Amino acid sequence: MRFSTLEQLAKLCAEENLSIGQMMLREQAAESGMAEEAVYRQMADYYGIMKEAVQRGLTEDTRSRSGLTGGDARKVMEHAAEPGASNLGPDAGRAMAYALAVSEVNASMGRIVATPTAGSCGIIPGVFVSAQERFGYDDEAMTHALFASGAIGFVIANNSFISGAEGGCQAEVGSAIGMAAGALTELRGGTPEQAIHAVGLALKNSLGLICDPVGGLVEIPCIVRNGFGAVTALAAADMALAGVRSVIPSDEVVQVMLEVGSAMPDAHRETAKGGLAQTPTGRTIMRQLYGKGKDGGA
Repeated sequence: MRFSTLEQLAKLCAEENLSIGQMMLREQAAESGMAEEAVYRQMADYYGIMKEAVQRGLTEDTRSRSGLTGGDARKVMEHAAEPGASNLGPDAGRAMAYALAVSEVNASMGRIVATPTAGSCGIIPGVFVSAQERFGYDDEAMTHALFASGAIGFVIANNSFISGAEGGCQAEVGSAIGMAAGALTELRGGTPEQAIHAVGLALKNSLGLICDPVGGLVEIPCIVRNGFGAVTALAAADMALAGVRSVIPSDEVVQVMLEVGSAMPDAHRETAKGGLAQTPTGRTIMRQLYGKGKDGGA
């Protein structure tokens, strides 16, 4: 890739008069040695899987094998559709429901696209599919938006973390929020510079988020964090489109995420040894699942 930072990415786009999505498609084709058409088709297929996961999560039984989660996406969807009921409104409520739906499909062993991880798989589909339905974008526009999100994720992954085991949930859910926010900003007509500001705005709101899965499963609190993450991405994109800038440059925010994640204790990095996983209820769930000691240990 000809860029390693978000600033370099925005500069390249400006110099070559390309969107972030167009730039990433070109760079990915050059990197892989594949034709652009083949690279595009692969990404379009990924978007198809995302839409399928949204539909499945809202229409099929998504109870997880643990029995801990499933069905909340439909509850939120029904609430959002009820006139005057939703505090968020029907559009943001739909994005949240879709994000929950995909995460529940993941927990029930269904097919999803890790964006950038399975633990954060609902955020981009929740934002993208709801935006497509709301604004009428075709699949081509959405596929280019996925390339934009991929470019942002590439920079984050190579300069910080995307793994909860390395950097906490800020690395998984936080990265996905930034990817969704930046791509949505571009999709809605924002410039590459505005899209990059959206990333910084989104990531700043996720710094320090720990990874504390109850029972070590990607269910509690992972699924609801995906729902909240989709709404945060919408808010960050709106701020950027309104002209709000990330005073701390987005690349510097990514570096702070690296610093915070590196300083995070092991108990808060996907080990289920701290946070919500070690609450009295969390330990009770652990015993019920695995028959282990009162502290959740062996």
